[in-house]
Amino acid sequence: MDKQPLIDFIKQNIPNIIANNQALSIIADNFEEKEFVKNEYFLKEGKVSGYLYLSEGFMRAFTFDTDGNEVTTHFYPRNRVIFEAASFFQHSISTENIQAVTECKGYYTSFDKLNNLFHSFQEFREFGRAMLVNEFVAYKKRTLAMINKSAEERYIELIETNPEIFQYAQLKHIASYLGLTDTSLSRIRREFSKK
Repeated sequence: MDKQPLIDFIKQNIPNIIANNQALSIIADNFEEKEFVKNEYFLKEGKVSGYLYLSEGFMRAFTFDTDGNEVTTHFYPRNRVIFEAASFFQHSISTENIQAVTECKGYYTSFDKLNNLFHSFQEFREFGRAMLVNEFVAYKKRTLAMINKSAEERYIELIETNPEIFQYAQLKHIASYLGLTDTSLSRIRREFSKK
């Protein structure tokens, strides 16, 4: 099983572990390769989250509002770690779904294995901290943007920071992620294309 994409990702995020091939090999041995077909779930509401490094593909997280409508909460392009933090770290049932938008390949591990790695390798603890900080910052920025930015500003920011979303995701999913109706997103896209 080729774990080189996982090893390369770890090297990029823990520069001081680059020379320690033995540590990298032990870390990689705690992950198993996993593939998802389009529309397959990495996490289903009512289950407990695992931890995945996505090396190829594109995924989407979503939940349902009080009226039963799907609301997209996050998009995951390749070279990202994927987990539902509350479910994964607290071993609690998830209220969120994470689904493959395209065919995907990644490297999966459990809470126990990841926790053992954190305790065994100081560098890997730094890796875990960096991944948590990145996800928390992204979540906080999105939460604030829903309050203090206009729909147009949120759309422009999404184009500038995550243009691949428009290549893979359905417009209705992008609209719900931005807190818009499909009609409002279509109008903003038309106006934006005229500029």
